[in-house]
Amino acid sequence: MNNAKTEPTDNARKDPDEWLSGDDPMTGAQASYLKTLCEQAGCPEMFDDKLTKAAASKLIDEMREKAGVE
Repeated sequence: MNNAKTEPTDNARKDPDEWLSGDDPMTGAQASYLKTLCEQAGCPEMFDDKLTKAAASKLIDEMREKAGVE
């Protein structure tokens, strides 16, 4: 049996633009993580608490790369 946390399913790798709930406001967890990542990446001004789930996911990926977080 696969561990969903270490081996995401194909659905977990779906493009945020294809998410059914992608236009919903980002979750509290996304907001908290994104704010921290923006600060770590030296770009606190990139944080916007009005992002959608999909936009937040994309920015999280970008800030993880900038901050060197894997």
